[in-house]
Amino acid sequence: MIELLRTQTPRRGLLWTTTAIATVCLSVLAILSACSSDAAPRAAAAEPTVVIIGDSLSTGHGTSPSDAWPNLVENDPAFQQFQATIVNAAQDGSGYVSVGEDGSTFGSQVDAAVTDSTRLVVFFGSENDMGAAPGETEVAAARAFASVKTRAPHADILVIGPPSYSSTPEPERLDIRDQDKAAAQQAGADFVDPIVLGWIMDDAANLIGPDGDHPSAAGQQYLQAKMEALIEPLIHGPQPQ
Repeated sequence: MIELLRTQTPRRGLLWTTTAIATVCLSVLAILSACSSDAAPRAAAAEPTVVIIGDSLSTGHGTSPSDAWPNLVENDPAFQQFQATIVNAAQDGSGYVSVGEDGSTFGSQVDAAVTDSTRLVVFFGSENDMGAAPGETEVAAARAFASVKTRAPHADILVIGPPSYSSTPEPERLDIRDQDKAAAQQAGADFVDPIVLGWIMDDAANLIGPDGDHPSAAGQQYLQAKMEALIEPLIHGPQPQ
């Protein structure tokens, strides 16, 4: 009997040891699972950042910065469901070639505002490039789009050409539009043509302010609606890979 007990004791010890190891492993797995479930919501909750590159049409010039369409979009309750942050880098007088306030061009705005966490970059304009040397705007636009791809490889690029308040725009305006479009297509970016779409034309007296050039408060609200319709599908969909 004594000998039998001696042979059984190691087995009970082995069983206890195996059970203890299994318990420890299950505990570790539970902790790892909890950490993973905690991390997932944080990753999913990352807010998309939208960077606006533009000129005085996007700064609220003629009204106020609070009236500018980027600010109206960001503070629209319907848009806030996307939990997006809008960074408005636009500066008066800027263009792809044209140098605006603080020495700003669309390219320098990209350099200052676009980061690897940027989800969407919206370029809007610019008539300020009218008068640039032939082909210069296309080259500068291509350079700005390439800079976005370097700084934010997974960001979408939305390029919106300069609008016209008349159904018979100047040849110089159409030329700038065509150069913007060519550079956007070459970069694989989405291009939207306000001239073809007739933005503002049908109600310019109400949508353009007293200076005849910049949107009124009603005009900024008009642009808000147009821009939201373009931006929302791009930030609502999956992140480009």
